[in-house]
Amino acid sequence: MFGIGNNVRSRVVQECTPELFHKAIDSPLVARICAEIEDALEAVRRGEMKKEDFETLKADRKKKLPIITPHATFKNGRRLNADAVASGLSMYDVDHINDPRGYYREYVAGHEKELGIVLAHVTPSTEGLRLLFVIPRADMELDAAQRWMSERLGNTGYDEAVKDLARCSFLVPRDYILYLDEEKLFTTEGLKTTNEETSPHEESSGNEESDMKNKEAADRNEKTTGNKESPDSGNVSLTFKGIPYTEIIRQWFLITGGEPQKGERNTRLHRLASHLRYIADNNEELLLRIIPGYGLSEKEMRELIHSACSARFCSTPKEMLQAVRNAGETADENDTEEQDGPPAMPKRLPPLISLLVSRTPEVYRPAVAHAVFPSLAAHLHRTRFRYIDNVWHEATLMNVLMAGTGAGKDCISEPINRIMADIRRRDEENLRREREWKNEINSKGVNKDKRKRPEGLIIQEIDADMTNPAFVMRTAEADEHFLYTKMNEIDQFDALRGSGRNQQQFQIMCLAFDPGNRYGQTRVGTQSVTEKVTIRFNWNAATTILKGKRYFSRVLTDGPISRINFCTIPEREIGADMPVYGTYDAGFDEELRPYIENLTRATGEVDCPEAFRLAKKLKEECADFARLSQSRVYENLSFRANVIAYLKACVLYVANGGKWDKTTEDFVRWSLEYDLWCKMEFFGADIEETMNLTDNGGKKRPGRINLLELLPDEFTINDAVMVRRSLGMDAKGTNNMISQWICRRYITKSYTEKGENNNESNSNIIYKKSSKWK
Repeated sequence: MFGIGNNVRSRVVQECTPELFHKAIDSPLVARICAEIEDALEAVRRGEMKKEDFETLKADRKKKLPIITPHATFKNGRRLNADAVASGLSMYDVDHINDPRGYYREYVAGHEKELGIVLAHVTPSTEGLRLLFVIPRADMELDAAQRWMSERLGNTGYDEAVKDLARCSFLVPRDYILYLDEEKLFTTEGLKTTNEETSPHEESSGNEESDMKNKEAADRNEKTTGNKESPDSGNVSLTFKGIPYTEIIRQWFLITGGEPQKGERNTRLHRLASHLRYIADNNEELLLRIIPGYGLSEKEMRELIHSACSARFCSTPKEMLQAVRNAGETADENDTEEQDGPPAMPKRLPPLISLLVSRTPEVYRPAVAHAVFPSLAAHLHRTRFRYIDNVWHEATLMNVLMAGTGAGKDCISEPINRIMADIRRRDEENLRREREWKNEINSKGVNKDKRKRPEGLIIQEIDADMTNPAFVMRTAEADEHFLYTKMNEIDQFDALRGSGRNQQQFQIMCLAFDPGNRYGQTRVGTQSVTEKVTIRFNWNAATTILKGKRYFSRVLTDGPISRINFCTIPEREIGADMPVYGTYDAGFDEELRPYIENLTRATGEVDCPEAFRLAKKLKEECADFARLSQSRVYENLSFRANVIAYLKACVLYVANGGKWDKTTEDFVRWSLEYDLWCKMEFFGADIEETMNLTDNGGKKRPGRINLLELLPDEFTINDAVMVRRSLGMDAKGTNNMISQWICRRYITKSYTEKGENNNESNSNIIYKKSSKWK
């Protein structure tokens, strides 16, 4: 048997049945996605789309397709080589052929039985052919099986990377399928029969030798994958948040001094059980199954586990938290699924964004597309936009770029320099006036009359290391213009910390976002700054991911993270070519000028009905995902993330002369999804842990996970409770979650025959997923 999953991002794989298989290949979603890919390929062939754009689109669309794992099922329900139970099937790919159907007719058709083929189909790209076949001999490894098929087809251009047991295959619509032997694909007996039929060239040495070969093959599979087939195979309950308990236990032993030796077994295993119960629902039977006995009898283990589970609950021990983290990292390293990266930027962009990224290497464009907004919005003066909660906002936009060392974080500098050029010219004139006044004051004696500070010293761009009094003074003199700065490192913000209060810089971040805020200081000295101001402060900062996470670690739930727009730069492959920038010249500046002038001219209350409607729509989409994921962190972060996306939409609307088009809508939707992806990726788990340290015994919940995706197509209330508990969530929220799902039509409710006459007892209710939840 082999596995099936909802998509390549899902960590859950279940045993594939004919019903699940046919449901997938007949799904409208699968048909639509593959049609989009095929249409894009035709556009490439007509010269209407670049090949690299097609590859990006194809990769993005394929991530939404259901998958099968032809080589194996997985005993813990998670797609890992370490948990694989070999299926006896092999996958053979012939890539980059213009006519896969013609290739199949010429080289394969009519020979399916002798080749052991059970499934053949065109790949989603429509440029490849995929064959699933029974491995001809029980002792044959995957790579040898592929070579065997290659020799029989006379083909050397096959994909040799299809070797590991956890490798997945994207499913396709039914009309992409060229051959299907359903009986042999879905039945073990069928596989055995096909094995015999496809190995006529092997001499039989009798049943005894055959049995020996089968035993050796089974031993080799156990040695290679670390698995034995057992009744527990595929049991998701043997994992915590998708991580096998066996790996968590191994990591715990590494952290606490190694595996127990004679003389310390009782003590060490009792401590292990005491720690492990926090992520096993204090379930003694489950602990008995997952904790290795190291020679202790079942009776001794039961007594030991019962004693551990009888103790009073405190917070989850730090050794267990660390073991879970380490096990999760190990699982991620070994997992062969595609990484769930940030959402791909739309190919068609609003004109202003298209211009601003036009000289930027492609790898940096998403970061630049986010980072330009604080400086663009700094051109708006006394301009407000009404959000969907009827609160008027100015374009308060702050951006942090978090990426690895040497990732190219300076990519945002030159676009920002060009945007800020007009403000800097005016600032320079006012800085000159200020310098002259200071020189005049300093040249006079102490008792001499001194001219007052000049009026109209509007200086918008401030130094990154400005002190708090200077910041208040610049804000007071700005005449309701935005202040702006760009910091090369986020910790330059610490200059605003002030001497009297800790973490004042984080308060400034929060107030800068909030409409109608008040901030300032009162000093008794005649030369001191005494002002109360409304902070209007847009800024950019860059940092490494590790430093950024550390910088915000003390204020995870205090507000700054939700108010800031985050972006990142993906890590490049080792040895990749250096990205090359375009030239920022006078032509670029001239194209940019009309957009900047539109922003500078704007004033008053601006109505953008399209942005307003989009904000309502995006708010509902975020709420839908929050209901599905049951993630309080995601929901909380989405509230202000939607405000940020709305303000970007308004900035683009004003800059474009009050014009709106589909590219703006697509861009703003992507911007919101990207921002939330970064926040959940960099801070989600830590925020969740912080929120739950007091109210949930320290259990750590996942970030952006769709709970409904983890449940089978038909499930009971008890199934939902088990999924919530496995993710560190309480059971009491289950009924409310189910009610929301029914209300949103993600699921439907039905009853067993007994239940219809039994007053809707929970044990007799079956919930079924609808097509809408996807």
